[in-house]
Parts: sequence; structure tokens; C-alpha cells
Amino acid sequence: MGYCSVRDLRNAKKEVWDNLEKEGELIVLNNGKPRALIFDVNNENIDMMIKAVRQAKAMISFNQMREKAQNSGFMSDEEINAEINEARKAM
Repeated sequence: MGYCSVRDLRNAKKEVWDNLEKEGELIVLNNGKPRALIFDVNNENIDMMIKAVRQAKAMISFNQMREKAQNSGFMSDEEINAEINEARKAM
């Protein structure tokens, strides 16, 4: 995975595109901090890439919500399954 700065996007466009073609993906840095991802796509894979990125973003959000809930004192998946198993045994 390669890196480029916002300044590179403005001033060194050819080098950025060449690097993107070589690396397949670039992290764009703004003031030294990650700001964006750029993926090399073409007409044949753009729909799949968009779908994959959206699925990845959804999974990240879901995992963050799950972690927040767990840290707030809610039950983990393991605790929920243990409760269900205990209730089934009592039947």
C-alpha cells in the first residue's frame, strides 16, 4: 500500500497515478494523518469495489457499536448464549 499527500495530488499528479497503478491502493495523508483511501478501479470492477467498500464500512460501524455496547455493560455474545443455554436446560 502506498502513500501520497494532499499536496502530491495537486502538484505531482502523474507520479500519484503511476504509484496508484503500481500499488493498487493509496492512503492520502493530510498534515501527516490518514484522510482518504484511493483504490485503482476499472469499468469491469467498479461496482464490485463500491459494494465491497460499503460492506467494509458497515462492518466497521457494526463492530464499533458492538464494542461500545460491551464497554457500556451490555452482555457479550458469549454471555447471551450462556443465558439461552441455561434457560433451555431449565425447560
